[in-house]
Amino acid sequence: MEGHKARSRSRNDRNSGTRALQRVFGVLAVTGLCAVSAPPAFASDGPASGGAKFGLAASTECVFNGNVIKSTPWSLQRVLLDQLWGQATGKGVTVAVIDTGVDGSNPQLSGAMAGAGKSFVDGAANKDIEGHGTRVAGIIAARPMKGTGFEGIAPDAKILSLRYTGGENKQGNTGTMAQAINYAVSQGAKIINISSDTASKEDNGPLRSAVAAAVQKGALIVAAAGNDGADGKSADTYPASYPGVLAVAASDRNDERAYFSQAGDFVDVAAPGVDMVSTVPKGGQCSADGTSFAAPYVAGVAALLKEKHPGWKASQIATRIEETAQRPSRGPNRYIGWGVIDPVAALSDDSTPGTSPTPDPVVKAGSGGVVPMAVTMGESEAERERRTAIYVLGTGLALVLVVAGSGVAVRDWRSRRDGRVGRVG
Repeated sequence: MEGHKARSRSRNDRNSGTRALQRVFGVLAVTGLCAVSAPPAFASDGPASGGAKFGLAASTECVFNGNVIKSTPWSLQRVLLDQLWGQATGKGVTVAVIDTGVDGSNPQLSGAMAGAGKSFVDGAANKDIEGHGTRVAGIIAARPMKGTGFEGIAPDAKILSLRYTGGENKQGNTGTMAQAINYAVSQGAKIINISSDTASKEDNGPLRSAVAAAVQKGALIVAAAGNDGADGKSADTYPASYPGVLAVAASDRNDERAYFSQAGDFVDVAAPGVDMVSTVPKGGQCSADGTSFAAPYVAGVAALLKEKHPGWKASQIATRIEETAQRPSRGPNRYIGWGVIDPVAALSDDSTPGTSPTPDPVVKAGSGGVVPMAVTMGESEAERERRTAIYVLGTGLALVLVVAGSGVAVRDWRSRRDGRVGRVG
């Protein structure tokens, strides 16, 4: 797994069709001018001392202990759940959630907690002030409940809550995050979800060492890519960029990169990260956007694979997820990596995967094989403007022809009428 992210990346990626309005909205969200579901938690000691933050994009206001959402979220509608859960439900698998804590009082999480967990800041491990960790945990392992179509992608998995930040008197940083990773490994966790990145996108020695030790011990770390991608520029984020980490971008309903999702050669796969319904503290559900909620979607699928194939290494689970993703091209690109995750495809392939994904083979024209059609990252803004202009021009031309044709018809009718009147007189 050490060489998992050292492979070369395809440079033939295309623009993901980011909308101008979305760019503006993303800038507003990043600068704090738009409402967010919870305030981003920056380390109190700042980036110079290894600060960390978790990424939330703009969303509607959320009320803890509120109502549930009755309908089934689109992120679950895109999956044949009966077929998926006919193969695995995550039973017997524990996922460590390193976050702001998880409030197990939510009815959909009360049966999902693996003990009391541990806090590396003040307060109890399962106390969640911001609600971020409770959302993350719900996407992984929320239990089904009457009255709502939402449940976790691995509804029988267990959650080990490791609270590295979100304290009332102390906020965490990369130091407490590293401690949480080390503790997760000491507890035998094989899947670790981290929906956070370091402030100012800075590398950090202790965090890097903790990740490397976890990978060496066979743990699969699934990390969010970050939400600072509205400008489309590439940038490394941590811990997602470290070797052996499965870095997850956010995709939208069209299986394209969500406008806020951080781009970079480190991105491995994408998963739904827009309008993500999940559990909140004290009860109820809310929806929010962010790579923070794409990562646990992938961690849930990893839990399903771990149940079905307990002997697989972390690198094999990651490879299966990457190789069965809906690829944008032969290989990965910097926007959605190897593609948008396909949970059913990942669980349905029982062949033994390798330890790293490989690009699709090149099929030459005339070789007897099928040459796949090129797939773009979505319609660009320029292409959309040209298409709109063509529609407007075509509609205008049609109206001109209709008006002109109507004028000729009226003229001919009048001529015939006048002729008939002259002959009678």
